[in-house]
Amino acid sequence: MSAPADFDLIVRHGQVVDGYGLPRRRIDVGIRDGRVARLAHLDGARATDEIDATGLIVAPGIVDAHTHYDPQITFDPYATVSCFHGVTTVVAGNCGFSVAPCRPQDRPFLSGIFARVENMDPVALSAVTWEQFETFPEFLESRRGRLGVNLACYVGHSNVRRWVMGPDASNRAATPEEIVAMQAIVEEAAAAGAAGLSSSAAPSHFDLEDRPVPSRVAARDELVALAEAAGRCGGGSIAFLPASAIGGLDAEDERYLMRLAAASGLPVIIQGLGGRNKVDAPTATWDAAQAFLDRATEAGTPVYSMLIARPFDRPIVVDESNFHYLAVPAWDHLLKLSHADRIRALHDPSTRAELRDAVEHYNRDPSQGTTVPPPLWNAVFVDEVTKPEHQPLQGRSIQELADEHGVAPADALLDLALAEDLATRFRWRTESPEWTAAVGEAQRDPRMLVGTSDGGAHLARDDGADWSSYFLRCWVLDRQVWTLEDGIRQMTQVPAAALGLTDRGVLRPGGWADLMVFDPETIGPWRKEFVHDLPGGVGRFKAWGRGVAATIVNGTPIVRDGALTGALPGQVVRPGRP
Repeated sequence: MSAPADFDLIVRHGQVVDGYGLPRRRIDVGIRDGRVARLAHLDGARATDEIDATGLIVAPGIVDAHTHYDPQITFDPYATVSCFHGVTTVVAGNCGFSVAPCRPQDRPFLSGIFARVENMDPVALSAVTWEQFETFPEFLESRRGRLGVNLACYVGHSNVRRWVMGPDASNRAATPEEIVAMQAIVEEAAAAGAAGLSSSAAPSHFDLEDRPVPSRVAARDELVALAEAAGRCGGGSIAFLPASAIGGLDAEDERYLMRLAAASGLPVIIQGLGGRNKVDAPTATWDAAQAFLDRATEAGTPVYSMLIARPFDRPIVVDESNFHYLAVPAWDHLLKLSHADRIRALHDPSTRAELRDAVEHYNRDPSQGTTVPPPLWNAVFVDEVTKPEHQPLQGRSIQELADEHGVAPADALLDLALAEDLATRFRWRTESPEWTAAVGEAQRDPRMLVGTSDGGAHLARDDGADWSSYFLRCWVLDRQVWTLEDGIRQMTQVPAAALGLTDRGVLRPGGWADLMVFDPETIGPWRKEFVHDLPGGVGRFKAWGRGVAATIVNGTPIVRDGALTGALPGQVVRPGRP
């Protein structure tokens, strides 16, 4: 009988970057029982399985701090497509809504929020395995043995309100007694291992009946009380989207964020600071944002902001699948018409007059609906045309075409679309010298967390799962904003530490063996394709990348050479717990 293997898996001959920011080392990684057993030269050692990492980088698995994978992961345990980009841990339940807690009678309501806010398809959402859980602890327990990637999940404020208040959660402030009941739900979730509490006051978040999501109806004192309850367990974070984040934090929200941090004792993680267009948002300047982050840090109430370090790259078509103009009522109405009615409307001079400068004057009043800015004309490009005579227009911006022909940008886009029976495909790309400079500066601040894949959401418009491949290729290896060691740390140890996931994000003997093995010469985003692979044949964009040789979760490969292995080694990861 042959001698037993020394290790379950050895990753040999790679350059190990451990996640701490220390220089890489050419050593092997020996894995046993899901953990890193040795970091050393393991010549002569035997393993049940081996990966040859010659010429490759062996790094900790990526921690994706802002996703909405909690619905999808109940029927897709790998959180595709993120796992193909080296992501080993996804943090879900952001923006104030999670799949639990949820009573059976509230499933249509909650599904409607996911559909409206996160653009998830109702048919695909029907595949969520609601029957396996109602409470938040039951949801976490239901994932045992059913995960490919690791999962951390916030408990959503809107869920907690609906559980305690029923339909009234969308209509009124809570009573003191209801707040106490909500605190008990949050404490129960935190004790079970929730990533913390998430909430949203964003003016763009509505349910299917055009009402603000429940968290937006809550009084500020209510969220402070729930944050205090979340902090009693001493782990995790508060994920919150303030009302003023889109246009630049105002003084009231700045004080509110510091109050949440003081009440909970936890890091507060927001979105929206750094790297955005500042044309009509003076308070959104990086100088103002950094001054606030400094004040919060000095007060011992730290605030972090997720930073979208990958530019938008989204398709635009003149039909009902286009959700980019929700803050432009005239355009939103046009896009919802039938094809024939849309054609007729675009030939009507009065409709054209209404559409002509509406994009430039999008809604900026939260009481009137979403205030998310539409694509700017200099960032919209002709992507695909159907007529040969229009081929020379491909790749050119709408603003450029408008200037060349002396017409309004809206007319330039709509005239071209009409000439092709609205079959022209346009592209919204936000990368520009100004964007690059802003994001390049903001990401160096230690309070900025790179990421925001929004995994599991907005898949009909875009798939941000390739953010990590983009970050490595563009910011680390090409632009050299970071050394390789520090760039990897920004995607692994830094988010894990901010989230309280103490045993993830680094490679160390005795720690869990979450690894990403990649080729530094080829790593990067590659292509996007629209496929119909969600439940019910629902379509989505999938953002593929290059260069990832293996994604390893708790010592077991889940992706090798671009293919899923079928293994389910993922765990529910809980703040402050090994």
